[in-house]
Amino acid sequence: SLFNGYQLLLSLKCVCQLCPNYTCETEGACWNSVMLSNGKEEVLKSCVSSYEMKGHVFCHSSSNVSKRECCFTDFCNNVTLHLPRVSKPPRKKEWGMRELAAVIIVPVGLLCLVITTVIYILRGQRCAYYQAKRHDIEEPSSNRSLMQTTKSLKDLIFDMTTSGSGSGLPLLVQRTISRTIVLHEIIGKGRFGEVWRGKWQGEDVAVKIFSSRDEMSWFREAEIYQTIMLRHENILGFIAADNKDNGSWTQLWLVSEYHEHGSLFDYLNQYSVSVEAMITLAVSIASGLAHLHMEIIGTQGKPAIAHRDIKSKNILVKKNGTCVIADLGLAVKHDSVGNTIDIPSNQRVGTKRYMAPEILDDSINMNNFESFKRADIYSLGLVYWELAQRCSIRGVHNEYQLPYSDLVPSDPSIEDMRVVVCDQKLRPNISNQWQSCEALRVMGKIMRECWYANAAARLTALRIKKTISQLSVTKDVRLQNGALHV
Repeated sequence: SLFNGYQLLLSLKCVCQLCPNYTCETEGACWNSVMLSNGKEEVLKSCVSSYEMKGHVFCHSSSNVSKRECCFTDFCNNVTLHLPRVSKPPRKKEWGMRELAAVIIVPVGLLCLVITTVIYILRGQRCAYYQAKRHDIEEPSSNRSLMQTTKSLKDLIFDMTTSGSGSGLPLLVQRTISRTIVLHEIIGKGRFGEVWRGKWQGEDVAVKIFSSRDEMSWFREAEIYQTIMLRHENILGFIAADNKDNGSWTQLWLVSEYHEHGSLFDYLNQYSVSVEAMITLAVSIASGLAHLHMEIIGTQGKPAIAHRDIKSKNILVKKNGTCVIADLGLAVKHDSVGNTIDIPSNQRVGTKRYMAPEILDDSINMNNFESFKRADIYSLGLVYWELAQRCSIRGVHNEYQLPYSDLVPSDPSIEDMRVVVCDQKLRPNISNQWQSCEALRVMGKIMRECWYANAAARLTALRIKKTISQLSVTKDVRLQNGALHV
């Protein structure tokens, strides 16, 4: 505790443009910079760690097109820097009419040609000089080496987040990566905007583009993705957040890993799955949700997070047959120290079809964080139902269906869902045929325990993960003994 207190004494608070509450803390220094970009001064403010100060030149850089300063007191970078004004060179004195009349036409023409050529050469050199300086500002030496690296994004993120479980790349590196991404094609649309497939050094990435009117949604999702210790193999890998001016308006980018199979919704519409594939998909989804829900205590700890919009369209399928949970824009974090929940005032968010009974009838306890985790579990049970419906046993499987598709319209209202789920207490049908397969029988039992009207009686994500993992182990043993043939 004495050491932690000493660390707090050394911690500086600084202005940070892309940080929660626009504030960051560091044991190094606050920095403030201004650079010339497209004829305008662009200001950046953030923190720099003592490690970065040792390894790179950050402080006290100054030229006609850039300036950077560091300071060492709380919020000392809350000032606006300006570049020095560059005085224009005096214009050359033009020849008067009397002088021109006294000179023979041919020499004058040759002289004008020479002067014009010289001016163009000088201007070209000057432009090249300023472009080089601007390039140096936008891509510091540490970042230029990044652009020349042969490492994959996965390796790069692992290197820059120490253990591979950090909160993402440094902000300056995020800007460097995002500004060199080339967009190729739209792969999805939503209420926020569009999702594109892009390329960075030949590697596919997904770019979620928000319009400027959705800035708070973009900032919220970037903030959640940059939570310390959030990175996990079953959570969508965050790469960068940046704003881009396309000339007409400002775009807000969220760059993440790309998964070519798309969402679980798309995958199940196109393919049926074997029993083994169903177990793998189900375990990975539970594993991702368990990591979100779990609080990690420590100086580099992670708060408990509830997703609040679990559905098959917000779960992506990886090449190896596992899943990642995506779209964290509606997620809420729990501060266990102050027992506070970071949540907007509107409690009815998410997708109506997947809303838990207590959300539909307004009985959810908004002051208890466990309530939000339990609502996620109800939604998870519906996703498992979608998955189990497409499980093929001896070549037999059902067509893909959305939960409650036989009971409510294609775009149900909250009232439609409330009548079915709360008043009539109906749930998706669990087929009797599932009893003939151990894996489907266990999945059906898990679904029922996710759908309890009494939220407190529902399973936890960790319990679900352990149960399905044990099913996988049991199945492997039976396969080895030749006792299970599906």
